[in-house]
Amino acid sequence: METEIELQETYDIMAVCLLAGKIMLQSGAETYRVEDTMMRIAASFGAYQSHPYVTPTGILFSVEGAEPTKTKLIRIVERTTDLEKVASVNGISRKISAGEYTIEQAYKLLKKIDQSGSPYSLWVHVLAAAISSGCFLIMFQGSWGDFFPAFITGGVGFLSLLYFHKLVQIKFFSEFSASLLIGLQAFFFVHIGIGGELDKIIIGSVMPLVPGLLITNAVRDLMAGHLISGLAKGADAFLTAFAIGAGIAVTFSFL
Repeated sequence: METEIELQETYDIMAVCLLAGKIMLQSGAETYRVEDTMMRIAASFGAYQSHPYVTPTGILFSVEGAEPTKTKLIRIVERTTDLEKVASVNGISRKISAGEYTIEQAYKLLKKIDQSGSPYSLWVHVLAAAISSGCFLIMFQGSWGDFFPAFITGGVGFLSLLYFHKLVQIKFFSEFSASLLIGLQAFFFVHIGIGGELDKIIIGSVMPLVPGLLITNAVRDLMAGHLISGLAKGADAFLTAFAIGAGIAVTFSFL
C-alpha cells in the first residue's frame, strides 16, 4: 500500500512538472529555463533525482526513486509568445519552492493558466501591430506622411497572418501570404499617392512578423549548451525570415 501511495505521488509530481514545462515552452520560454523550473518544482516536492529533456517539439521527463524509474513524454505542437504565462508559472514555481502550495493546489493553478486564453482581444493585438508598424517606420527614418500607410498595412498584414494560420495549419504558408499581402498593400498606397517611400512602409509593416523572441531564445539556448534546441529554434527563425522575404520578393517580381 505504501508503494502504491509513493508511486501515485511520483505520478502527481510528474504531472505538475510536465504541465508547467508545457505552458512555458508553448509560451516562448527558453529551453534551459523550462528544464530548470521543472527540476526546481520536482525537488520542492521531494523528487530530488529528476531529469527533464526539453526540445521545441517535446518534453521528456524522468524521476528516479520509484522502482522502476518513471518516465513520461508529451508533444508540443503549438508555440506562441505569451510572456505573461511564463511569468505566472515562474511565480507559482517560486511559491512551490517556498512551501506555499501542495501538489493538488499547484496543479489546479497551472491548469487554470493553461486553459486561460490571451488577456487581450484579437483587435487589441491587431491595433498593437498597426501602431508598432508605424513606429518602426519612424524608427527606420521614414517620414510621418507614411505613418498612416504603414499603420494600415501592418495591421491588415498581422490580421491576415492570424487568418491564414487558422485557415491552413502551416506556419510558412501563413507568413508568406501575410508578407505578400503587405507588399501589395504598400505598393497600392504608393501608387495612389498616399505613401511616399515604398521600402520604409514595407520594412515597418513586416516588423510585427519578425521572430525576434525566437532568434533571442535560439542564441541563449546555444550559449547555455542546448545545441539541439538552439539549432531547431534558429532553423525555425530562418524559415520565418525566408517566408517574409519570399513574400515581398514575389510582390516586387510581379509589379
